[in-house]
Amino acid sequence: MSGLDPERLERIGAAFSADVAAGKIPGAVVLVARDGELAFEMAVGFRDRPSAAPMRTDAIFRGASMTKPLVAVAALTLVEEGKLQLWDPVSTYLPELASVRVGVERELPVRPISVQDLFRHTAGFTYGPFGSTAVHALYRESSVADVANTNESMVAKLAALPLLYHPGTTFEYGMSIDVLGRVVEVLDGRELDEALAARIFRPLGMRDSGFALAPENRDRLAEPLLTASGANPLRFLFDPDAPPRWFSGGGGILTTAHDYLRFTSMLLAGGELDGVRILGRKTIALMTSNHLPPGCAYGSFTRALGITAPLPEYGQGFGLGVNVRVEAGRNPNAGSIGDFSWSGISGTYFWVDPAERLTVILMLQEPERRVHYRALLRDLVYGALL
Repeated sequence: MSGLDPERLERIGAAFSADVAAGKIPGAVVLVARDGELAFEMAVGFRDRPSAAPMRTDAIFRGASMTKPLVAVAALTLVEEGKLQLWDPVSTYLPELASVRVGVERELPVRPISVQDLFRHTAGFTYGPFGSTAVHALYRESSVADVANTNESMVAKLAALPLLYHPGTTFEYGMSIDVLGRVVEVLDGRELDEALAARIFRPLGMRDSGFALAPENRDRLAEPLLTASGANPLRFLFDPDAPPRWFSGGGGILTTAHDYLRFTSMLLAGGELDGVRILGRKTIALMTSNHLPPGCAYGSFTRALGITAPLPEYGQGFGLGVNVRVEAGRNPNAGSIGDFSWSGISGTYFWVDPAERLTVILMLQEPERRVHYRALLRDLVYGALL
């Protein structure tokens, strides 16, 4: 018994089906697992609305920022191998970042960017499209996020740009995990696609996860609704007609709901799944603790993250690559102290609730209303708990 009411779980299908019928979303896949058993599986709507191709449970999605926890885990495997320390300056591994400067001076102590800063988005990096400061403009002008980059060339471009904030002072959602991906490459000796495959995907049996789409899987790629002009709003993440050269640690992964469930199930089980250990249980505990320092400020884009925003007013903080709930009673959506999650701009979302032995996957390609569906799914799943 999963401890979830089957009739109440069916409300998930009803809610998402209604929004497919209303033209709000193309389709979605939802998985709910408890105690290591799949309690609910749903594929609703269309994988590709214009062609009327139905959604499939094995559809491949642009995971966007759900790439970040994968890279965080890969980096933590290097910590456990003694090759990487969170305390170290990033310049220990990426010397080109030794002389970065801050774009706007503040009366705060200056220190080097640490590896821990990369994990928790306190390095001072940002995303060019998410602000209007002079630093954001320089990001946009520099092609630092161009799909023609490699991780090596991306870091070289980033090293020439000013930081938006002094390291350790501000949670600013940005390119920190992309930089961490380059650290993984340097220490692993392989490019990020192969490093993730060797350290996570192959050991966990995540057969459909990676940065490329095989020709025979083209008809499994889930697509968003087209804009009024007929454009695909997620082509910037992955264009099957022009696959990117850049293995973006911040947002380049292609994956399925069942593949990602294997990853989150490993996290829930303390770092091991089906006899394969990826991380030690204390490393998982470290990863899912709040790492934001006292007095931490928050960048202007933080609130746009919705229910994954690591804001104290929501009773949340941020760990090593994931959002973490640290206090009861402040968040507008149900959950437990210690639950952790992350999401993608494409509409993807996951959360793990150790207290309830629960993990949930949402695969959706709807960037505009993504925050709504994260909150909706939480309400529906927790409403089904017995």
